[in-house]
Amino acid sequence: MVLFSLVLLVITLIIGVPVPFAFLVATTLLVITGGYSPSFLLPYGFSKMSTIVLLAIPLFIMAGGIMERGNIGDKLVDLVDLFVGRIKGGLGVVAVVSCAVFGSITGSACATLSCIGSIMFPRLEKAGYPRGHSAALLANASVLGMLIPPSAIMILYSWVGNQSVLASFLSSVIPGIILTILLSVINMFLLRNNKDLILATPISSKEKWSLFRVRGKRAIPALIMPVLVLGGIYGGIMTPTEAAAVAAVYSIPVGFWVYKGLTRKGFFEVLVESGTTTGVIMVMLYAVMILSRLYIMEDLPTQVLNLLMAVSTNRYAILFMINIFMVIMGMIMDDVSAVLLSTPILLPIIIKLGFSPVHFAAIVGVNLGMGNITPPAAPLLYLGGRVGNAPINEMLMPTVWMLIFGWLPTLALTTYVPGLATFLPNLILGVR
Repeated sequence: MVLFSLVLLVITLIIGVPVPFAFLVATTLLVITGGYSPSFLLPYGFSKMSTIVLLAIPLFIMAGGIMERGNIGDKLVDLVDLFVGRIKGGLGVVAVVSCAVFGSITGSACATLSCIGSIMFPRLEKAGYPRGHSAALLANASVLGMLIPPSAIMILYSWVGNQSVLASFLSSVIPGIILTILLSVINMFLLRNNKDLILATPISSKEKWSLFRVRGKRAIPALIMPVLVLGGIYGGIMTPTEAAAVAAVYSIPVGFWVYKGLTRKGFFEVLVESGTTTGVIMVMLYAVMILSRLYIMEDLPTQVLNLLMAVSTNRYAILFMINIFMVIMGMIMDDVSAVLLSTPILLPIIIKLGFSPVHFAAIVGVNLGMGNITPPAAPLLYLGGRVGNAPINEMLMPTVWMLIFGWLPTLALTTYVPGLATFLPNLILGVR
């Protein structure tokens, strides 16, 4: 029955049942058929949610929403453009790096794509970039917001899996940097023979230095946030929740009075969206805590592991099958739902196979990010098409190139070279 409830959960998510209700349906089924007492399970769910770590989620969502509406993206793009915007394909590199930097501020792929996309699409089109290429590039690069900390996905993974938030943050930094480099190189390779590109006028070193002082000064308030948040966390000054609170408070004056892009109406909309999103996530978390408790009591991870070992007893082959499963989950559901569903089931399997939970955090991030841009579902790909007004068929070929030569190498390296994920957590925190 426990496997049936898992299948039922996946099916209800695929057919579009609201995520909290899908989790509640699977939970109710197990409670009824298993004869479990609600008087035991309901308090358990509340007790697990009574943790200050979860407070970081609405605060980071709020900070990201404010910075998205606060004209921060323009300042970041202008600064990055100064370094690489004047080479062939360089404006695409500007888009990728800007997504990486903005993602480190907001921690959201959708916010990154919406903000940087609205800034970069007109510039890319004016420079002669094919519309489909631009949309595909920005959709792929926006996922860097999930990999480069702070990331809401890593907070949820750490909470559900009872792991260190800081170690999970650090685990995906190197994979994120690798993906940034690969996407930039692929962009330049695809445009190497494009004769329609219009390059920016070269400038002298003196002019570049002058522009750098102006643009760098404008970008400082925006760049302070990731330094403040990550520096505070890894310097031992603040917990992730305290850092999220500082980020939320800091973003308000920056949005209102420094960049003057945030309005009262926009601020109110951010509060409403943050509250709504947080409410949905909290209902999901409550159901997930009860469901994961039932799965553990029914020993679901062992049942799943036995099914996988019936195919192969090689732990790396099992890890390969887990990768396929997680990419598919990233294709058919949002990243929050996917990490909440996969972590309580797969993390015990990973530990039994002898892999590090910190290593698995990076694997989760890369897999779900790849699933978000993998056709036919590809939610971020469709969002990129809407933001850039590009038909999906024009985006497919560039996306295939980025999947084969960008995402797959990153996933393979992250999966089979554990040191890429564990190096920074071990170096800074002593966690493997």
